[in-house]
Amino acid sequence: MANTQQHVSCGRDLHCVPDIADSTQLASVAGFDFVAVPIVHPRFKREFISGPAKDRPGAFTRSDLLLSSHDWSSLVVGKVSPWLQLDSQDETIRRNSELALKQELAYAGHLSMPAVLVNLTSGDCVNFGRVLLSHMLGGYNQQLWVHVPMISATETRDNLIEDKTDTDSTNGKKINNDTWSWWNSLRTVCDSHKKLSLALEVSLDLPSKTVIDRWLGEPIKCAILPTTVFLTNKKGYPVLSKAHQQLVIRLHKLDVQMMITGTNRHPDKGIRAYVQYMDHLYQSQPPMSGLESFAKGYEDYLQCPLQPLADNLESQTYEIFEKDPVKYTQYEKAIYYALLDRVPTEEKAETTLILMILGAGRGPLVRAAINAAKKADRQIKVYAVEKNPNAVVTLQALQDEMWGDQVTVISTDMRQWEAPEKADIIVSELLGSFGDNELSPECLDGAQMFLKDDGISIPKEYTSYLSPVSSHKLYNEVRLCKDKDKFPDAHFETPYVVRLHNVNTFAEAVPMFSFVHPKRSTKDNSRVKTVTFDVEIDTVLHGFAGYFDTILYGDITLSIVPKSHSEGMFSWFPIFFPIKEPIYLRSNDKVTVTFWRNITAKNIWYEWCVTEPIIKPIHNPNGRSYTIGL
Repeated sequence: MANTQQHVSCGRDLHCVPDIADSTQLASVAGFDFVAVPIVHPRFKREFISGPAKDRPGAFTRSDLLLSSHDWSSLVVGKVSPWLQLDSQDETIRRNSELALKQELAYAGHLSMPAVLVNLTSGDCVNFGRVLLSHMLGGYNQQLWVHVPMISATETRDNLIEDKTDTDSTNGKKINNDTWSWWNSLRTVCDSHKKLSLALEVSLDLPSKTVIDRWLGEPIKCAILPTTVFLTNKKGYPVLSKAHQQLVIRLHKLDVQMMITGTNRHPDKGIRAYVQYMDHLYQSQPPMSGLESFAKGYEDYLQCPLQPLADNLESQTYEIFEKDPVKYTQYEKAIYYALLDRVPTEEKAETTLILMILGAGRGPLVRAAINAAKKADRQIKVYAVEKNPNAVVTLQALQDEMWGDQVTVISTDMRQWEAPEKADIIVSELLGSFGDNELSPECLDGAQMFLKDDGISIPKEYTSYLSPVSSHKLYNEVRLCKDKDKFPDAHFETPYVVRLHNVNTFAEAVPMFSFVHPKRSTKDNSRVKTVTFDVEIDTVLHGFAGYFDTILYGDITLSIVPKSHSEGMFSWFPIFFPIKEPIYLRSNDKVTVTFWRNITAKNIWYEWCVTEPIIKPIHNPNGRSYTIGL
């Protein structure tokens, strides 16, 4: 059932299956990859507690011998009975439903079905969630797909009576018609279990972009498309509206499987026409950008941030970053304009500028500086300073073979180097995903002593940014990162570099810490800032995404902030600061968080604390779980 690059994974929801072998065969011939079938006949209400059918003999469903084990485990998604009411006020109905669900889930496990489709019809689902969690903890491998409509039927109908609100006739309570809150209740009861995911039924009338964005931050495994949402084109084939097409394309990016449900409304074209159209949409996706191609396979994959001061990077890491088509072009432009501003045309013949590349790596900035000097028709002398002795081998080889006397390679830590002369321009690429998290401020402050008083630093300044994030996927990824040798919650007090994918960033990023070079003030590099975000719609807070932007020189910039991202640049993914416990947020709530950047003689670390809508403990106090070594 895995998706591939060439073909959309599309299933057929079958409500009546007299012969399962025939049904799977017909669906396969029509182009479907799997079928969803009832585990037990939908009208067979077993009576476990009392009643005339309590002791009825015979099998409760069809035999497993009707299909091979391979077909059961790869072609069939099981559907539980629609009549189950595990949270009924009636004890007999509740208990009977509970035993029936357990029986069906156990049989699905026996057949090794890859997934089971369960219906969620309200937010009252505590007992339902308990039974599902018990099953997931019982060692079964299948996924539980929770079938939830994008909008409830009650919301889609026209209320003919003004100001009418729905109430439950049994207890007089107002009925919650927000289907996302149903899902969130069930997910919370099940402790955000990784085997629990969504089968989202797409509605005829789509909700607002904010609601859709919220759904797309959830773990959607399957999108259910009723045949009623399809229109008919001029040639009589089923098609989707433009809005539905855009939604499907966004779902494809999340590798969501599709499922067609409902009667065939285009009988003359056959049910295959629906599959062909879904495949057409899949094939018609716009080509991946450079960033998407580079990040393929790394979506929502947690990586510890690099510590180039404490660790020496490997050749492979240098090679990946050197392929960035944007970063070094922008650096070259910045150096070019700095050279032009520094040396007037009439003085270019007798002036040689001193450039120092601080953290030269394998030489991409040296190449950028030499290219910029040629374009600007200015003379430069370059010092390439690099602390990694392995990268210095490459620099010295390039010096011997290409650069000659124009470049002097210095194998030392820039903070300990005693420069023979002062620089006109210092250039560095010490920025991390949060701007300062690879200790650019400390390195450049230490190197400022060998910059002329009127010298230029590239980059000139940089600012970190923060936005709140909801992501069931990332929360579960962090939970899996436990380290027995560390503080028990250390994995929730560690920032991670991650290509954000299955997430909902529900408020715009705001600026946090700024640093300017060369530094003219006596202020140290510790920082603290409190920011507040407005919440437009009910959601869950799982952590914060960090970004940065930088002014290299003049108006030459680089950015990974979503609204100003440098197109095509992939050198930096965002950074993710998790929180230990998800926080449920209501519409019009405010999220207030304080971040600290703390410094000692040996380490630098971040601490963060949510104080609104509820106060939570500080994460990473004293750097107990994560520090950046100086």
